Amino acid sequence: MPNLRIVVVNTVIHDEGDEALHAQAERARVLRIGLLEAGYDIIASLPPDMYLPERIGQLQPDMIIVDAESDARDVLEHVVIATRDERRPIVMFTEDQDPESMEAAVEAGVSAYIVAGLQSERIKPVLQVALAQFKREQKLLDELSDTKSKLAERKVIEKAKGLLMERQRFTEEQAYQKLRSMAMSKNLKLSEVAQRILDVEDLLG
Repeated sequence: MPNLRIVVVNTVIHDEGDEALHAQAERARVLRIGLLEAGYDIIASLPPDMYLPERIGQLQPDMIIVDAESDARDVLEHVVIATRDERRPIVMFTEDQDPESMEAAVEAGVSAYIVAGLQSERIKPVLQVALAQFKREQKLLDELSDTKSKLAERKVIEKAKGLLMERQRFTEEQAYQKLRSMAMSKNLKLSEVAQRILDVEDLLG
């Protein structure tokens, strides 16, 4: 899995004098060390702000790592918006143990939600598992989408067949062969020809 292009989303450190910010800075350092030691390519560290979707769209990372010590749900909202149009594996390291936060993260598509587990030696195996989990979920989503698409196409074909049977007094087999012949002559899919027939019918009222 090395050579993954990774974007890290974390809280911006403004004031090194604050104890909480010191802790966040240390977390960011440990994360960076773990990623570099594992051979990953950190292409950017970004704040969770309104510009995040645009930046991620420009950078096109392979994975997003969220480092949110206590504001996991707030950060997650920005990440979800940023990955809404193109899913990517998301790994979240946080100290937020709120069950609602965990549930919201999983619902939003986070591949791994790691509480109090930001040790540099753990980063590589966590990312490997997260990527495998993401690929598995993506495969299931693709299969589901394909099934829905085929079902929708079948419904369109059946509707067009019914229209031909009604308008031209075809048998079901004749209607099917008519659609098939039109599809072959126009070099189109059966469902595309069927949809054109239905569209013409709609235009003619």
